[in-house]
Amino acid sequence: MLVYREIRESDNAAIASLIRRILKAYSLDIPGTAYYDEGLDRFSELYGRPDARYYVLEDEGKVVGGIGFSAFEMIEGAAELQKLYLDESYTGSGIGYEMIEYVEARMKDAGFKKSYLETHDNLAAAIHIYIKSGYEEIERPSFVGHSSMNRFFIKEL
Repeated sequence: MLVYREIRESDNAAIASLIRRILKAYSLDIPGTAYYDEGLDRFSELYGRPDARYYVLEDEGKVVGGIGFSAFEMIEGAAELQKLYLDESYTGSGIGYEMIEYVEARMKDAGFKKSYLETHDNLAAAIHIYIKSGYEEIERPSFVGHSSMNRFFIKEL
């Protein structure tokens, strides 16, 4: 049974490993991506604030995915949807859509009105999910968090 919960310190290694494995599989183990984020191995510390949360998805005690958000000051009333990753064995099941709905509800609960995200052409399946979830593509902003990202989206919550 799949369960969402806030990340714990004991999840840090599992989620960092999942993210690195997926980025490497899509040739995104390069500078300017989450692969090299300084805080990737300590998400539980970074996302423990009311304006920043990270949720893991676990299946029978094993971390199989994660998704988070953080306040995004560059766009008024926005949070950035961050680090949506799902173990490859669960892709194609519709869980990605559920994960987005889940985190958007948490964003709304935290008072955010918009969701912003950055992604890359190599992640075509993720882009498909974002578009089907109501995200609209925008021009590259001047304030990009990950320099190698080349696709940008926003959604009214």
